[in-house]
Amino acid sequence: MPDDSNLPLTPLNAAVAQALAALRARTPARLLAGRAGTSYRTATQLELREDHAAAVDAVRTEIDLQRDFDAGFLAATRLFEVSTQAADKLEFLKRPELGRKFSEDAKATLARECPIGVDFQLAIGDGLSAAAVLAQVPALLPLLEAGARARGWSLGRTFAIRYCRVGILNDIGAVLSPRIVVLLIGERPGLATAESLSAYMAFRPKPGHTDADRNLVANIHARGVSPADATVRILALADQMLLKQVSGVAIKEHLPSTNLGQAPAPRLPQ
Repeated sequence: MPDDSNLPLTPLNAAVAQALAALRARTPARLLAGRAGTSYRTATQLELREDHAAAVDAVRTEIDLQRDFDAGFLAATRLFEVSTQAADKLEFLKRPELGRKFSEDAKATLARECPIGVDFQLAIGDGLSAAAVLAQVPALLPLLEAGARARGWSLGRTFAIRYCRVGILNDIGAVLSPRIVVLLIGERPGLATAESLSAYMAFRPKPGHTDADRNLVANIHARGVSPADATVRILALADQMLLKQVSGVAIKEHLPSTNLGQAPAPRLPQ
């Protein structure tokens, strides 16, 4: 696990240090972190423990709409909450299938509060990271709503789902019959970030649909896909779904080519 911290100061070693710094800047992975004997350095080990604790907190934390979101945001979005069949967070973690179905109370609430058969229905699920929802949704949701309205689509009332798994898309389709559903849901946290959000999408989802019938924009977070870029990608996928009347493997996302390294790595002296 070599690193550049103990290299004597020479032109060659300075270039090596610059190249290693450029490499580390391109990824949150712990590359070239150095070592103490056969172990991580103390600082690296403490960072790992901190990031692991953040991941655990992200999974276990409960979302409270009134506590966690700005009052202006709640008023503008008219956000409300329903729950799946999981009774609490522990049951949700132990029995994933319960997070894919609405409770009877939730179905009644959705039928009462949401319009039926809209073009574009947004939903927010806590999933496996409450931290991701709190960090990304306030910026992403208004962009998606504005983009849908600009296209002339009818827009459903957005709601939050407690103890939510991706498969809840099928129940949303069964209860509300929208053309497109976008579920913004917290991803399983890792040691790189606990704030990564995914947008799962489906055209006319219904019971029996699987991941093959869905599309995904993932890694929405500060060091991944920005809310603005995610909005462009989500709406472009929705455009295709409406055109082809299908979602999933029949829809291919067309991404522009990117240069992962914004600047070339420095050349070492010959």
